[in-house]
Amino acid sequence: MLARRAVPNRTTEDALSSEPPAWVDAVLSRQRFTAYLAATGGDADAAVELEWWNLEVAAAFVVPLNRLELALRNALHPVLAAMFRRPDWWYSAPLDDNGRRKVTEAKRALVRLHGRPEVADDLVAQLTFGFWISLVSSTYHRTLWVPALHRVFPGAARRDLHEDLRNVLVLRNRIMHHEPIHHRHLDADHATVYRLLELLSPAIVGELTGRDRVPAILARRAPYGSSPAT
Repeated sequence: MLARRAVPNRTTEDALSSEPPAWVDAVLSRQRFTAYLAATGGDADAAVELEWWNLEVAAAFVVPLNRLELALRNALHPVLAAMFRRPDWWYSAPLDDNGRRKVTEAKRALVRLHGRPEVADDLVAQLTFGFWISLVSSTYHRTLWVPALHRVFPGAARRDLHEDLRNVLVLRNRIMHHEPIHHRHLDADHATVYRLLELLSPAIVGELTGRDRVPAILARRAPYGSSPAT
C-alpha cells in the first residue's frame, strides 16, 4: 500500500465540523460531495483534495480506455462481417433481445445525428462499449466465440476475458458519469486494460505507454480515502 502524506492532527469534532468551500455546493452538490467526506472521516479539506485527485486520475484513464474501446470494436467487427458475409452482420447474427435493442438504439441515434440512411461503419462506431463486450459473454459462446471470435484473442479463456472486460466497463462507466473511482484498486484496473490491449493490439501498447499519465498520478495518491479496495 502506498504511504499516505502526513496531515495535521484534528479532533473528530473539528474534522466533522469543517466546511467545504462555497464552490462545492454549486459545482458538485453537497450530496455528491458526501461520498468524499465519508472517505476522509469528515475532513472537508482532505475531501476536496481527494475529489480533485479523483478527477485527475479519471481524466487520465480516458486515454487507455479510449484505445481499448476502439481496439475491441475494430477487432470484432471484421471477424463478424467475414463470418456472416455482410458488413451489417448484426442483421444475421443471433443477437439476444438486449443486443437487438442496442442495435436499434444505435440506428435511432444515427438518424438524429446524420439524418441519412444507415451506413455500417457509422453503426459500428455508434454501438456501445457494453454491446461489444456482450459479444464475448457466455450468451454467445457457441454461436460467436467458438466459430469465430476466439481468433481475436489467441489463447485467452473466454470467461476470464469477459470478466476483465466487464470490470473495465464498470470503471469506464463510473468515469463517464463522473462518479468516484478512488476506492477502486486502480493499479489492478490499469493492469487489466493493458492486458486486454496486449491481446488486441500489442503495437499500441508501446505507443500508449509514453503518453499514459495514470501511473504517475497513482504514484502520488491522495492522502485520504484512496487506499485500493480489497
